[in-house]
Amino acid sequence: MPLRSMTGFGRSQLDDADMVQTWEVRSVNSRFLDLKWKLPPQARNMEARFEKIVRRFASRGRVEISLNLQRQAAARASFDAEQANAMLDAIKAFASSRGDIFDVNYMALMNQSALWTSAQDEDDEALFSALSDGLEAALADWNDSREVEAQALAADLETRFSRMAAWVSAIEERAPEIKAARFEQVRERLASMLAEMGSELDESRFLQEMVIMADKLDVSEELTRLHSHLVRLASLMESGEDAGRKLDFTLQESFREINTCGNKIQDQHVSRIVVDCKNELEKCREQVQNLE
Repeated sequence: MPLRSMTGFGRSQLDDADMVQTWEVRSVNSRFLDLKWKLPPQARNMEARFEKIVRRFASRGRVEISLNLQRQAAARASFDAEQANAMLDAIKAFASSRGDIFDVNYMALMNQSALWTSAQDEDDEALFSALSDGLEAALADWNDSREVEAQALAADLETRFSRMAAWVSAIEERAPEIKAARFEQVRERLASMLAEMGSELDESRFLQEMVIMADKLDVSEELTRLHSHLVRLASLMESGEDAGRKLDFTLQESFREINTCGNKIQDQHVSRIVVDCKNELEKCREQVQNLE
């Protein structure tokens, strides 16, 4: 499944001897699939069936779908005069209640599709089949636009992932030096303090304390998990399936690991890298919020 943004626009227009149908699809990001329909009277009873079609094309996002349906002149078999009279009487009574003069605009009335019936109106299956073709064409166009936007997002994210991988490798390279320097610093301080007290450093006791300190300073597990998360982020970008949620979760886990590294290694250079990594992870999370 290709990677897709939740923001996009699609359109289709199909003409035949009976009607002109124009579909438009607009979407923004949302945690779930939230469909908003604008359908003409002839198609409102088909909304549930249309929704099944949409779910083949999308899984998340707030999607607005509209249909403009115009009957061709040849397809207008009969005019519902009874319904038209009822509409005019209601509007005339409303105008009279306000003390306004009501002038009939017959051309506007003639353009009301609800007042015209044709053989196709009596065949819901034929109408549904025709409208389904138009809806699928609009959804395909919509998906194309979402894939184009997702490609731009993916290029930006991949650059950030690569940058963070280099930073993690830099921490990995510097961590043993920091640990050795910390051990030597502690040894010198203890030796100095004991010398002032007229005592000598107990090497076995010192080694026990160093084992405890080594465990507190060790970030090898965190760095291993970070590398694994960065590899997974890249693979999720390629798979595309439910990528938005999975990327967001993996980025949260990456943030937790780099934060632990910063807490364990009290080093100015590493601290700068940790801050940079956190900033990149936040930017990445903002980006993936718009991925399906």
